[in-house]
Amino acid sequence: MTNVTTIERAAVEAAIPHRDPFLFVDRILEEAEGHIRTEWTVPADASWFEGHYPREPVTPGVILCEHVFQSGAIYVSRQLKGFRESDGIPVMSKIEGARFKRLVRPGETLETKVSLVERVGPAWYLTGVSTMSGKTIMRTTFVLTATSAARDALAEGAAPR
Repeated sequence: MTNVTTIERAAVEAAIPHRDPFLFVDRILEEAEGHIRTEWTVPADASWFEGHYPREPVTPGVILCEHVFQSGAIYVSRQLKGFRESDGIPVMSKIEGARFKRLVRPGETLETKVSLVERVGPAWYLTGVSTMSGKTIMRTTFVLTATSAARDALAEGAAPR
């Protein structure tokens, strides 16, 4: 794949099954064979701010991670030219640490780059770095696979020997 100009929400929704209120990628800024860059503006009225430090609203780290993971799933989907129904859906199979450097407030915009480290069979080893105004917000390493691969692995492991 070559670099692209900004691709809006419809292409994001075509790539992964997530939908509002649990879709945390607004657009694809760039994609290439080894990476994708995405953008997400944290909704100022997101319901989690009501209980996550209501007087000092902060985007939960798990939501920031999910944004990165969804960006990775979009990368995998677009590399595969979409997930077939027989593939199932992209799922998290491993998280290798997440480091948070800065707080993310309501209405702020993240830019995230997810890069392929290695592909082993159905497993995609990826790294993700989110930035805001050029400063690192968080980074994580993770593995995505499709539910069909997980289903097949369980079936193989459950089979008598």
